[in-house]
Amino acid sequence: MSFRAGPRKGENYELSQDLNSEYRDKRKDAIKRVIASMTVGKDVSGLFPDVLKNMQTEDLEQKKLVYLYLMNYAKTQPELVILAVNTFVKDSDDPNPLVRALAIRTMGMLRAEKIIDYVSDPLQKCLRDDNPYVRKTAALCVAKLYDLKPELVLENGFLEQLHDMISDSNPMVVANTVAALSDIHETLTSQPGYSPDDPALFSVTTNILNKLLIALNECSEWGRVGILGALARYKTDDEKEREHICERVIPQFQHVNGAVVLAAVKVIMIHMRGIRREDLLKQFIRKMAPPLVTLLSSPPEVQWVALRNINLLLQKRSDLLQNEMRVFFCKYNDPLYVKVEKLDIMVRLASDNNVDALLSELKEYASEVDVDFVRKSIKAIGQTAIKIDSAAERCVNVLLDLIGTRVSYVVQEAMVVIKDIFRKYPATYEGIIPTLCANLDELDEPEAKAALIWIIGEYASRIDNADELLSMFVDTFTEESYPVQLQTLTAVVKLFLKKPDVSQGLVQQILNTATKDCDSPDVRDRAYIYWRLLSSDPAAAKGVVLAQRPPISLSRTTVSPALLDELLSEIGTLASVYHKPAETFIGRGRVGADSVQRKGQDLVDDRSDTQKALQTVAAGQQSENLLDFDDVPASDSQPSGLAATTIIPQTPAAANLLAGTSANPLDDLVSIFGGGGGMTDTPSAPQNPLGGLSFGGDNGFGSPITSAPPSQLGASSVASPIQTQKPQDDLLGLF
Repeated sequence: MSFRAGPRKGENYELSQDLNSEYRDKRKDAIKRVIASMTVGKDVSGLFPDVLKNMQTEDLEQKKLVYLYLMNYAKTQPELVILAVNTFVKDSDDPNPLVRALAIRTMGMLRAEKIIDYVSDPLQKCLRDDNPYVRKTAALCVAKLYDLKPELVLENGFLEQLHDMISDSNPMVVANTVAALSDIHETLTSQPGYSPDDPALFSVTTNILNKLLIALNECSEWGRVGILGALARYKTDDEKEREHICERVIPQFQHVNGAVVLAAVKVIMIHMRGIRREDLLKQFIRKMAPPLVTLLSSPPEVQWVALRNINLLLQKRSDLLQNEMRVFFCKYNDPLYVKVEKLDIMVRLASDNNVDALLSELKEYASEVDVDFVRKSIKAIGQTAIKIDSAAERCVNVLLDLIGTRVSYVVQEAMVVIKDIFRKYPATYEGIIPTLCANLDELDEPEAKAALIWIIGEYASRIDNADELLSMFVDTFTEESYPVQLQTLTAVVKLFLKKPDVSQGLVQQILNTATKDCDSPDVRDRAYIYWRLLSSDPAAAKGVVLAQRPPISLSRTTVSPALLDELLSEIGTLASVYHKPAETFIGRGRVGADSVQRKGQDLVDDRSDTQKALQTVAAGQQSENLLDFDDVPASDSQPSGLAATTIIPQTPAAANLLAGTSANPLDDLVSIFGGGGGMTDTPSAPQNPLGGLSFGGDNGFGSPITSAPPSQLGASSVASPIQTQKPQDDLLGLF
């Protein structure tokens, strides 16, 4: 006897059974389980008809759950959503204002084309509702409807009703109306080619201004943020009116919500631009400091946002927090991202009055266990030295103390910082060079090595064993990173120009190694340029390599003045946090299926254009050779430029491209054009790596290297390192 098991019922089947139960509690519990499954990402769209049956109920909690389900699946089940329209319309006339507001809010959030036309009548009634809660909810629904179907909002006169609602007696209705009008304004201005006379543009007039200032102190915190945003967009040339706005907004500095404080700061900073009374400006700045300091007692995430905004404010008004340095001292439990921002602000606030306290604090930070924080602290010491001339010596002494700790990463970061100090104050702190050179063995990071090599090359005439120090890097030249190679090459040439008698072998060795054994084109090119300079005109080489460089300085701002004003108008938004304009990280306009299709078509067109261009090049049509610097015109019988390129149609990539069947418009160009050009010729090694170098005569140098008679010196002598190259292959001919 066998027992056949019945078909297994899934979880959705059980939920469907419970949703159709005759017991109210069981149905409500089933709806809760459906919402829970939906929240964790399970697909419960198949239960749409069963959930919809439970929509007509007196239980407000159950109605909210059903509406939540509808909002989530309205896009995937647009036909079934139509079945709920009657219930929505009925609920919009319900005696309970909470139900009326819930119905109109949900209808505005059902982003389904088929239901939009049914929203107009209930929305008209709710905008004129006696209850302010319903009116403020309906105001936001207009903005959502405009995003979906702008012409419907204009046809039904919803915009005019919103403008009338600014005069509403309830401040929350005013706040939500301003938020809706501002959102519609931003939606319109994000579209290219909008008309400046469009009725959807929200312009704050003097009449509206007074109503906003009255409602400002009575609405909720988020309502205040919206109203302050509208006040920031208000434009006036009347200085008295600007002063009046600032005075009415200043009380918002005392609000507990940081968003309100930053929004108020934005309004003050914008309207201060048109105020000329210095005493009034100083008064506003003085009142702005305490609320900004208070923000630093917030959680770390809020602190960081406040610090990023304070950084911007200090770039515009350096006197804003000049007496508040100590509040930016780092705490032991601050996250790294907060500490880094505080360091930057401390350097901005540094002055003769507080530099001693700052250096003492930074020296303490340099003994922390967080390596990144230690490095940034040492860098801050260097920035302080560059910013304040009178404190430079104290900063150098602090750095020497840190070098004395012999901690590897501390020594290396201090080396980089001291290099910048030498650039700011040349020939001022030469006495510390022996201490720096004594720590040569501690260096293993490219930036630190490059910094010390620069110092040795710059002060080679004052360092007795400079050739010995540099020879260590020359011996390991090919093993070093590219920045170290470049710095070593320049330092050795500097040494040769300052001490030719003791460094001729060294310069020969490094030029030979750099041109023959180095795989970096930047290093090779610089070596060839030095080779050409030294062989043709040592005086010119001296003028180029040993040229006097202007001292560096610490920029007061990190962005341009125009961008700074733009970012200050966006305080409290992501733009002021990222220190970038919003359009650089936020897409403009609405993204719909049509825009995605257009973008896909543009990509196809780009690929087609690229393929046609490559076919044209591959076919060898006449083109101008941009690298042809010769004055002699090409022979009429010979092709020139890209037309003279050797084509190898036998390769699969070339055959596909020429036939127009290549799937990839960027097929390997090397396989099309081949490697047979003259550029692949390898120059033969010269017997003397410096060719016709000679430093005799009037140049003041001895003759450590002599391999050509004086009559051969000049431009012709540089051909010796690359005798076997064709004239058009000589890259140095470009110089």
